[in-house]
Amino acid sequence: MFKTPLKALLIGSALVATSFATSFTAQAQSMHDSWNTLVTNNVAAINNGHSTEVDYAAIKLQHKELKSYLDSLTAVTQSEFDGWEKPKQLAFLINAYNAWTVELILTKYPDLKSIKDLGSFFSSPWSKEFVPLLGKTRSLDDIEHGLIRGSGKYNDPRIHFAVNCASVGCPALREEAYTADTLEAQLQEQTVRFLSDTTRNIAKDNTLSVSSIFKWYGDDFEKGFRGTNTLGEFMLQYPDALKLMPNQQKALKSGEMKIKFLDYNWDLNARH
Repeated sequence: MFKTPLKALLIGSALVATSFATSFTAQAQSMHDSWNTLVTNNVAAINNGHSTEVDYAAIKLQHKELKSYLDSLTAVTQSEFDGWEKPKQLAFLINAYNAWTVELILTKYPDLKSIKDLGSFFSSPWSKEFVPLLGKTRSLDDIEHGLIRGSGKYNDPRIHFAVNCASVGCPALREEAYTADTLEAQLQEQTVRFLSDTTRNIAKDNTLSVSSIFKWYGDDFEKGFRGTNTLGEFMLQYPDALKLMPNQQKALKSGEMKIKFLDYNWDLNARH
């Protein structure tokens, strides 16, 4: 006489387990949905698609949504993060960096012309410890140089075209969230998007003039990413984006092409 109740109990337990698993999966899939909505609605392409500008005024009106997203990132534990695959970890860290950078800008917006206005003579805005992430209060520097670059885990210099410092000279803040499933395509697209911008990277005669990003983080392009051990070798992966002629490619490969670093524009990437 216990068969029916027991069977019903087992079925009920299975349904609960299935429901929990479905809910957990949905939660994982939607982790960055609110950030995706914010940037989709408030970040617009400019400069023939090479750059973007951010409507900080509009995001400020939606600060509750931004804060809710940041809280959801804070809720992720170190052990939970450690259990993820690398693409999911990296997408999480890039989104976190970008979202908290926007949050930092909003602390003074519209009364600033550059993110540098948020620093002082003794400390930079990137060294401010205001980000509660993975069990510690961190700075933006800690996320980029510690968790992403310093970990040695990811070894992907294309992250420099994904993390955004809220400045005109920066690679574009992407108009969508980064996700594990699309990360490879997103990083590749961001790289081409930036390198093909002739206002920041241009080959003329025997000189390749490029963004100062490649000066500041030159070492990252010399660590064997896809077999490239020099900045020139990395650039040669993108000859079409840089519009390199065959003779320029040959000169870059032999080390005979001069690489020059351009001035960086720290003006805020705000919509006007």
